[in-house]
Amino acid sequence: MTVRIVVLAKQVPDPETPPSQFKVDESTNSVIQPNGVPPVVNGFDLNAVEAALRLRDRGDEVEITVLSVGAKFAMDAMKKPLAMGADRLVLVDGPGLDRVDSTGTVKVLAAAIKKDGPFDLILGGRQASDWDQAHVPLGLAEILKLPLVTLVQKLEINGDSLQLQRVTPSGYQVVTAPLPSVLTITNELGEPRYPNLRGIMQASRKQPEMLSLADVGLSSDELVPRLELKRLYIPESNRQVELIEGEDEADSGRKLALRLRQEKLI
Repeated sequence: MTVRIVVLAKQVPDPETPPSQFKVDESTNSVIQPNGVPPVVNGFDLNAVEAALRLRDRGDEVEITVLSVGAKFAMDAMKKPLAMGADRLVLVDGPGLDRVDSTGTVKVLAAAIKKDGPFDLILGGRQASDWDQAHVPLGLAEILKLPLVTLVQKLEINGDSLQLQRVTPSGYQVVTAPLPSVLTITNELGEPRYPNLRGIMQASRKQPEMLSLADVGLSSDELVPRLELKRLYIPESNRQVELIEGEDEADSGRKLALRLRQEKLI
């Protein structure tokens, strides 16, 4: 039996962008794409791709579809999961879809999954590196009425069920879940593999399957944000550092204590 897996992937600004090039347009509450720094696939979502590929490495018969919602996709970035070994790339593209809130994203993903399904397993990263909200997989499990297990660091398919290790603050839990389920994969799984030359060449020959809102049976009127972003800005730091020096450590400590007492901190 082939297990159909969908991996959720999001295009995000490169977290390694130099701070000097990170700029915000406060008039539109949006991040300005820096010149020469292309977007990337969310690193936590690549952990989910890696988790799916490890199932194949174990000998499980799996078909891996990567699904993303957004606009103005950078194909060089979005094809990375294909170069890693995923079978298909499905992109729901349309004006404004890169700025819908998590509720809207969940609606589009659920509609795309229902159109392209059925799937046996849905994997996502633990969170996205741009907003760090971790809302989407939880909302998707709710709307699809599927079991959800978060922060999975190891998974195995055993017949029609899943054997999972879920990370906790003190270690991990061993959890059993049915198929189908929604899982979020944590970075404790390990580093995603680097695409090899063969994978890169194969990905270059594959074309993503492009869908519009109409293709999945939705309209922009159904994606009115439930959250309102009031302001997006880069905080200004006005901290000052004062060095306390003395003749030796004891003298420095005494002067520091006097200074802290002067500021009424002690």
